Amino acid sequence: MTRRLFPHGPLSAGQLVTLGGIALITIGTFLLKTPWATTPGKSLSFLDALFTATSAVTVTGLIVADTEKDFTLFGQIVILTLIQLGGLGYAMLATIMLIAVGQRIGLRNRMMVAEALSSLDLAGSIRFVKTILIITFTFEGLGASILAARFSQEMPLLEACWHGIFHAVSAFNNAGFSTFSQNLIPYRDDVLVNVSISLLFVLGGIGFIVFRDLLSYYRKERYRIQTHTRLALLVSVSLWVIGTIGFYLLEMHSPATLRSQTPAAGAMVAVFHSGAARTAGFNTLDLSLLRPSTLYMLILLMIIGGSPGGTAGGIKTTTFGIVCLSVWAVFRKRLDVEFHYRRMPLHLVLQALAIMFLAIGAVTTLTFFLALIENKPFLALMFEVASALGTVGFSVGNGGVLSLSAILTDFGKIIILSSMFLGRFGPLLVGLVSLTPPVRMLYRFPQAKVAIG
Repeated sequence: MTRRLFPHGPLSAGQLVTLGGIALITIGTFLLKTPWATTPGKSLSFLDALFTATSAVTVTGLIVADTEKDFTLFGQIVILTLIQLGGLGYAMLATIMLIAVGQRIGLRNRMMVAEALSSLDLAGSIRFVKTILIITFTFEGLGASILAARFSQEMPLLEACWHGIFHAVSAFNNAGFSTFSQNLIPYRDDVLVNVSISLLFVLGGIGFIVFRDLLSYYRKERYRIQTHTRLALLVSVSLWVIGTIGFYLLEMHSPATLRSQTPAAGAMVAVFHSGAARTAGFNTLDLSLLRPSTLYMLILLMIIGGSPGGTAGGIKTTTFGIVCLSVWAVFRKRLDVEFHYRRMPLHLVLQALAIMFLAIGAVTTLTFFLALIENKPFLALMFEVASALGTVGFSVGNGGVLSLSAILTDFGKIIILSSMFLGRFGPLLVGLVSLTPPVRMLYRFPQAKVAIG
């Protein structure tokens, strides 16, 4: 029977992870379609339920229904569960269940964990999963406690606790979903909320591989920080600083955004959105008020995303870093791509270039088809596509509290829905190349000379 369903042999670990995501989306769609998930008088269409479930599992955050007013507590719990499972990864969930029943973890399951979390090697995958669980629930618990204490100043304690839990989980998983209709706009000047949410999405997006490496270095288990960690941290910090400066300079004279703010308040808005653009998706400002140049800068940040092995999306910071190092090597007339006294393998460089090319191609192609069927501003459509592919959740909006996707045609919603799924699982499937050594041919063709530039 298995051979008839899959004539080319058993599914790879990457395909199993993707199928797990599809299964979660399917279950979530049907749960959100139940009458218990929506408030009285509100009924989701099948496409809107599918869109919401996909957005939650892919931890994107684009919404076509108001999470606060259109969903009951049950519906919000369904969304939060999909976010948590989608953020941590289906493969890790399967491994957790195996640990719980005391079964041995086979090589196939270890490969699933390694692929889902972009682990650098297979050794110690199960210990790695346990570490991730401790890190995840510790940070989410601390974040929920701080946010609940803050929200309790404005609402009953139980309600504040729920909002705190939801936002902590959503932030750490870089989902961008909010149980407030206006997202975090009412808390634009609240330092505690801004700092708490920012720390959560940064810690979730930096990658668990970085956590493991820094922890090993701190414990003296290794005496050198890995190249991956150095590159991920360098690119992440650089992008955040450059994005913050760019956002502030572009918006400081805009009367609709930062001109009316004090320098300190404006700087906090810039810092928050520069970090959130790399897949967190929370906003403390109406993004439809931003200048076109600012939106374009955010598109670039959304495409890059966070680091491998974390909850963030995008092409990943290390991919972007390797591409930049490749360009630098060309200018230096070096054959090797080097970083901090290490040489990048050729197949890794080619993989990074391929992912970058595919991402740019996906944004342009999907934007073209969306512009073909939707009568909306081109930049707004490109912004929505980049947000979906980067699994960010930023949107210029529908004129209300929903994403632009809410007023797209059914075909437009399907394009955005497909973009979210492609953005979450596409880099994973392309990244499978790095888990296998490059094929070495027994022969090589003569070199050719081709004029470029």
